[in-house]
Amino acid sequence: MSGRLTSRRRGSYGIDAPFAPAFLAALLILYLVLAIVTGRVRFWLAFLLISAFEALFIHTALRGKFVVWAELLDGLRLRGDERILDLGCGRGAVLLMAAQQMTTGRAVGVDLWRKVDQSGNSAEATQRNAVAEGVADQVELHTGDLRALPFEDNDFDVVLSNFAIHNISGRAGREKAIGEAVRVLRPGGRLLIADIRATRQHQAQLAKLGMNEVAHRGLGWWSWPARLVTATKPQTGH
Repeated sequence: MSGRLTSRRRGSYGIDAPFAPAFLAALLILYLVLAIVTGRVRFWLAFLLISAFEALFIHTALRGKFVVWAELLDGLRLRGDERILDLGCGRGAVLLMAAQQMTTGRAVGVDLWRKVDQSGNSAEATQRNAVAEGVADQVELHTGDLRALPFEDNDFDVVLSNFAIHNISGRAGREKAIGEAVRVLRPGGRLLIADIRATRQHQAQLAKLGMNEVAHRGLGWWSWPARLVTATKPQTGH
């Protein structure tokens, strides 16, 4: 296995939920105009608050998530021969960091490649990033729905997901995705899900499915407002 991961990247990973910073930018312009025209303090305060949210969002997308996941992946203490699945891998921000920990193992990514979820999202962009990061031989990409994964039961040692499951509409759909993640995880395997909403729902669903060591915590300002849910699949399986 390679040494300690670094958050520095060679690839190009785009912006998660690109409509969000665009919407915030439009609000910034609106409140700036209102503040200048009216001179009212409340519009200046709104402008400053939205500016802070915009800066934090961009920071998380371009820097914060890489810092967080470098630490999380280091904490897994991988051997290098595992099979790792990244649910909703996008352009490979987490997938390719995991691949850097592989020697004989594989980092497998699955996505529907929707550009509304990530700017410039495509399997081709992810493959280019894999080449740029020097891990193309350790990476495997699939097109698939997280609610019906194209993999066998007990196929992966680790299942990861970053800012993806919240994109599934409806509680039932998200619960189905969690169930699929558990299904493809091997007994003793570990699950890590970082998301910006419905994480308490994920936690409850994992407990209901009989997962061990189910935990929920914040990820710090580096990746605000994301929360992390972790669990381990019982050795006896399901």
